[in-house]
Amino acid sequence: MTRTVVEAKKLSLTFQTNDGPVHALSNIDLTINQGDFVSFIGPSGCGKTTLLRVIADLEQPTDGSITVNDVSPHEARLNRSYGYVFQAAALYPWRTIAKNVALPLEIMGLSREEQEARISRNLELVNLGGFEKKYPWQLSGGMQQRASIARALAVEPDLLLMDEPFGALDEIVRDHLNEQLLQLWAKTNKTVVFVTHSIPEAVFLSTKIVVLCPRPGRIYDVIESNLPRDRSLDVRETPEFLKIAHRVREGLKAGHSYED
Repeated sequence: MTRTVVEAKKLSLTFQTNDGPVHALSNIDLTINQGDFVSFIGPSGCGKTTLLRVIADLEQPTDGSITVNDVSPHEARLNRSYGYVFQAAALYPWRTIAKNVALPLEIMGLSREEQEARISRNLELVNLGGFEKKYPWQLSGGMQQRASIARALAVEPDLLLMDEPFGALDEIVRDHLNEQLLQLWAKTNKTVVFVTHSIPEAVFLSTKIVVLCPRPGRIYDVIESNLPRDRSLDVRETPEFLKIAHRVREGLKAGHSYED
């Protein structure tokens, strides 16, 4: 039986500002199951990052309900049920790359041997092998972000929350990391929730694509992908891929994604 990892029912979030209330999310119903790779896609201001932050207990909904692993997001955070990759790398400049990746492992109290194994394995995964002793200021912005991804993966969470982690990378590196992320997902059966602005990225990575529209942020469409789980970049040239991408694009247009 498939286990539900995230379940939101009638979830809404309104921010109170000096200019009046801002309705960031409205009436969100969403189920994410164990092993799903779910992408949130939509224009700026549609609430996709806000929804991710609600799952992570970084924002509190004002109406409705949400559970993560059958408990509240707060309890899930205390249980270290997820890893979170922010848009910015958020690395400590006084720690080497290896020490930045090691930080959550130190907090978890893992042995030095286990820390070193995870550091090496995950830096190789994001193509940063050999940069262990470098400091963040010695790396490009894209390399810093890859180090932050390695840090999130190192805790080996069941649920991985990713907020546009590849947005700052060039296309070649981005494609490589997309493939690497799919391999990791297939190997570990992690549940991944991924925020992106890229239609090709969303379609390539996902088993389910959630199209959001703004004002207020709400779900316009949920698209189940029939692409094979074992896929390479070549799948982007197939009729099946192009059909899904077309549906995403039409959903974004219908949701008024191109309004200024």
